[in-house]
Amino acid sequence: MSSNVVQPLAKEFEFGVYTFGDLLADPVSKQKRSPARRLQDIIAAAKLADEVGLDVFGLGEHHKPDFAISSPPVVLAAIAQVTQRIKLTSMTTVLSILDPVRVFEDYATVDLLSAGRAEIVAGRGAKNSLDAYDLFGCDLASYETLFDEKIDLLLQCVESESVTWEGQFRSGLTNAAIVPRPLQKELPVWLGMGGTLESAVRAGKLGRGALFALLTGDPARLKSMAEAYRQAGLHAGHDASRLRIAVASHGCIASEPEQAWREFSRYYENYVGRFLPKINEGFPHIDPAKVTDPQEGLAVGTPEQIAAKILFQHELIGHNRFILQVDIGELPFENVATTIKLLATEVAPIVRREIARKKSKGMEEVSTY
Repeated sequence: MSSNVVQPLAKEFEFGVYTFGDLLADPVSKQKRSPARRLQDIIAAAKLADEVGLDVFGLGEHHKPDFAISSPPVVLAAIAQVTQRIKLTSMTTVLSILDPVRVFEDYATVDLLSAGRAEIVAGRGAKNSLDAYDLFGCDLASYETLFDEKIDLLLQCVESESVTWEGQFRSGLTNAAIVPRPLQKELPVWLGMGGTLESAVRAGKLGRGALFALLTGDPARLKSMAEAYRQAGLHAGHDASRLRIAVASHGCIASEPEQAWREFSRYYENYVGRFLPKINEGFPHIDPAKVTDPQEGLAVGTPEQIAAKILFQHELIGHNRFILQVDIGELPFENVATTIKLLATEVAPIVRREIARKKSKGMEEVSTY
């Protein structure tokens, strides 16, 4: 493993994949993987993503029997030992139910084990998983204030080796040594969000990256969030280079038109029907032709179609990272592997070329003005 620290802004546009490690019966074979087998397959997917050149691999956090991952940093530490260069992130850390000092210690340790590749995406928890608040003895009535306090403490741990801090929900700290320190100068922290302007403004004020969930639907709804995020960040005095946006989507990539939807749809229905029932309303009536339209956020199609979707989103919000959930609903590993390979070897070059071309064209127009 290389001892060099990975630079957070090494590429203008990054690509990645992530998983929540859901444990569902395969809708075709009716078989269900054990948690142990599921984790081994996740590690294999991360190893492949690293080998083919993707930039980021992420793990979601859930505390239910339907998921294999309740402790992302433990699994990321294992992944760190079989990968060389890919960034390792949470998707997301449910910070409101955890102790920020412990979260920092865990990810600083992953950073040391991975030669400087760890990141954190912090969030409050999805609306369909709020029972974790009871599990960890946290008051759901304090949903907003709890997160505000904990993100403040986490960022102080990131920014300082010694922390003096007072809060409402845990004991204070006086010149507390926060160790271990990560290999990176500053452990990257992003804020994950579903669709509220308030969350976007919070991330902007803090000068942290913003992760937007775009599971399905028109990506145009993200435009106002991106604008609010950047305005809040610049108003707070943060450098524009720190105001990075990531888009997280569900999807599947295949070489032939309609093949991706044909292979993915039954597994997607399996996942959505179990975890996202509101999205599932009317699911059988989805038109495959509309699924591949650039204005549909669900990332299903050929490499060219997926690239068109990402470029359409980039025109709207100017994001810097696209990360795809690829193993939904017990999708077979061979399909997952195909999506990972095509994302890295075909989608990424198309998108990066087009972004570079437009940037160069814009610079030429300015120089000739």
